[in-house]
Amino acid sequence: MASESPSTQVTAEPRVETPSAQATEYEPLLGRPGDAIQRQDAPMINNLWLGTGWLAQIGAFFLVATTWSGVFSHPLLALVSPHPLLQSFGVFLLIQAILILQPTTTPQAKLHGQRVHAGLQLLSFLIFLTGVTIIETNKHVNHMDHFHSVHGYLGTATVVLLVFQYTFGFFMWAVPSVFGGVERAKATWKYHRYGGYALLILVLATVISAVETDYNKGVLDIKMWAIGLSVGLILVGVFPRIQLFKLGFHRA
Repeated sequence: MASESPSTQVTAEPRVETPSAQATEYEPLLGRPGDAIQRQDAPMINNLWLGTGWLAQIGAFFLVATTWSGVFSHPLLALVSPHPLLQSFGVFLLIQAILILQPTTTPQAKLHGQRVHAGLQLLSFLIFLTGVTIIETNKHVNHMDHFHSVHGYLGTATVVLLVFQYTFGFFMWAVPSVFGGVERAKATWKYHRYGGYALLILVLATVISAVETDYNKGVLDIKMWAIGLSVGLILVGVFPRIQLFKLGFHRA
């Protein structure tokens, strides 16, 4: 997802020494300079709600609460119920992985943030993959069509692109020679970030499309307004914190 490669070569981007300089150089997409940067004396956990991050947290928690309450208020099905439970929790972890890394600026903070980010992303992907495996097993066992809804198509596309995104990030970190060396690998970081934010939108679109599935309409009855509210809060919590410098935009 939206990330920086978990590389130890974090000195490629200029280190800004003073808080005021940091606030200017790492100005977020929306908000005041300094709203979305990690201060040198602040614990990394604060990154999870810094700036507009608290809005994303509310959205992520509400998504999990809405989904899990919907599932556990009905009889559980071994090859169906785990799918929404796992996928919603996977989205929650994905949001944490993004929020923990976004505000980092100094080399030390970036290195620590990259490690946490990579761990959370790997865990979220394994959860996503498990959820997909369970629902596909259910379709196979019950001789159901594998692709009969927008949700099914979006979910498959999302998993495939996540594999590519994570593989891309891994090679930037572990095998930079694939890109022609460390310096050239560093130049691809911004594309990894672009891909991550685009994938976040695709993941959330997949979540919204789940409202229109037969299982939700016939059993869970989770309302579109609830999922829409969760997704909206996540978007307005994550995207305003984007540091344009990290996407390759430099202030004049």
